[in-house]
Amino acid sequence: MAVLGVNIDHVATLRQARRTYEPDPVWAAAFAELGGADGITIHLREDRRHIQDRDLEILRQTVTVKLNLEMACNQEIVAIACRVRPDQATLVPERREEVTTEGGLDVAGNRVRVAEVVAALHDHGISVSLFLDPELRQIEAGADLKADAVELHTGAYALAKPGPDRNAQLAALQTAGARVRQAGMVLHAGHGLNYQNVQPVVAIPEMHELNIGHSIVARAVLVGLEKAVREMKDLVSGER
Repeated sequence: MAVLGVNIDHVATLRQARRTYEPDPVWAAAFAELGGADGITIHLREDRRHIQDRDLEILRQTVTVKLNLEMACNQEIVAIACRVRPDQATLVPERREEVTTEGGLDVAGNRVRVAEVVAALHDHGISVSLFLDPELRQIEAGADLKADAVELHTGAYALAKPGPDRNAQLAALQTAGARVRQAGMVLHAGHGLNYQNVQPVVAIPEMHELNIGHSIVARAVLVGLEKAVREMKDLVSGER
């Protein structure tokens, strides 16, 4: 049974649209936990477009489930992570002009820098997950660097039309997932997953963790965050 990490970045996005104090992602994390979230995920970007340093500091003190910090291999952010010590750090690529994370981290092409960051995080007792496209060479590189987990980028699957295109993307995720497990890493997945497409990903053997944000926050605008999280948790846990 997979566990659910709820990404609350878009709550902070709504707050930053007016540069005000509401809605507070700290409160959002509490409601997500009430809805059954097994983890809280946030992305502290270099440009601080949504989550702020203050959010990370308070969430580290208040979150009672796993706190997962998405982050680039940026010297400043790495230093912050090593000081605050989230339970898990997920290394992701980051470009200033992107709306959201586009594609997986190129570990194979940046082995030296990623290895340095993985080692620094491990030295501070932080579990490391790598956000990767479902490509075997990237997974092999992640295994070489002793990552604890791989979060497969499900964006191509989520964007594919139902039918042969989506089936092909799902097959790629299944193949990549098998290699992640064979390499001794924990299998995670995320990006673009919603209430309609999540269950085939949940069904991938030994899928451990799904990190989902936008679809939950979008539904929460209409039905409330606790209810939106509970509905997704039911799908992820196989109770619906």
